[in-house]
Amino acid sequence: MNSSKSDVNSNFFLQPDEIVHPDATEAAINRGLDYLSQHQYPNGEFCCYISPDDPMQGPCTVDSTVFITSVIGSCLLPLSKTTAAEPILSRVTDYLRYQMVGGGVWNFFSTVHPMRRILPYDGDSLSFASNFLLERGVQIPERNNKQLLLDNRARNGLFYTWFVLHPKLHTNRTLWRLSLRGLRTPVAYFLFMIRNAGHIDLGVNASVLSYLGDIPEVAPVINEVIRVIASNEEDDCDEWYRNPFAIYYLISRAYNRGVKKLQPVVSPIIERILATASADGQLGKSIFYTALGVTTLINFGCKSKELHQAISFLIKHQGKHGEWPRWLFFYINPTIAYGWGSEELTTAFCVEAIARYKLDCSHTN
Repeated sequence: MNSSKSDVNSNFFLQPDEIVHPDATEAAINRGLDYLSQHQYPNGEFCCYISPDDPMQGPCTVDSTVFITSVIGSCLLPLSKTTAAEPILSRVTDYLRYQMVGGGVWNFFSTVHPMRRILPYDGDSLSFASNFLLERGVQIPERNNKQLLLDNRARNGLFYTWFVLHPKLHTNRTLWRLSLRGLRTPVAYFLFMIRNAGHIDLGVNASVLSYLGDIPEVAPVINEVIRVIASNEEDDCDEWYRNPFAIYYLISRAYNRGVKKLQPVVSPIIERILATASADGQLGKSIFYTALGVTTLINFGCKSKELHQAISFLIKHQGKHGEWPRWLFFYINPTIAYGWGSEELTTAFCVEAIARYKLDCSHTN
């Protein structure tokens, strides 16, 4: 557990007779892993789609992204060393090692994507991939890419999303190299800079916080997270993560990884998630939201009756092949519901939620 009873309202804590039976969780996890194993590409990548609607029922286009695969791999880390998950994780590990470029950075898109030449590298992709590979025991240029992040901050101490030219002097050669690579496609780079260069996104900052940990340099990020949640601004604090449950999830990852100075946001986020609970156990407006909500509650040490109901809801709605339905995770911009997701991604989040529940909550007394 990552929180004591004094951390949150005692009403959030479960009763032992409400726990979902371990056999049910184990079966759901194994079916989900079997689905992911069957749907992982030979090179380790997972399928991702772009779609114009949240449930992704309209036109969907396959998109080759490194980021989605790193997120799926991260979701499965609690199951490391298990017979079913280890082969999947090994293929993700090899894939991310191959996709890494000098200095320890990753592009959102894969090496086969035509947009990779245009899109700058970003802190979100770096943070997810770095955390995953380090958890897997893989050596990366950790010191170098952490310094890269620290040199890519605004004057207020928050992290820029993109490694592009900013009005700030620095001597980081890797950052200069990444910033200037866009000059190979100057028109596209100029257009991107106009729209995106100064982006500072809370979800991305939370991902960076998960990677860097509680060091003095991240104090502005912690303060901004606390301010945003206190001001109820999580619906509009990030250009890409437009789903508040995604923001909650990313914040809770940092908290679970040791950034306990985020404690002031724990109770408000728990209360807001539980306030969305339906009678059938759903949290928020979809199965995808429910999975994010469950893991967030567990990361914050919450073990309420709604948590059990949510797990039962997820198990009940698992598809016949072990999958859960696709839903958009993040978006292209804040004004158009157009973004990325897949059955594989939702399934990974659901497997993570159920696995964390089984590991963290099934032995509560």
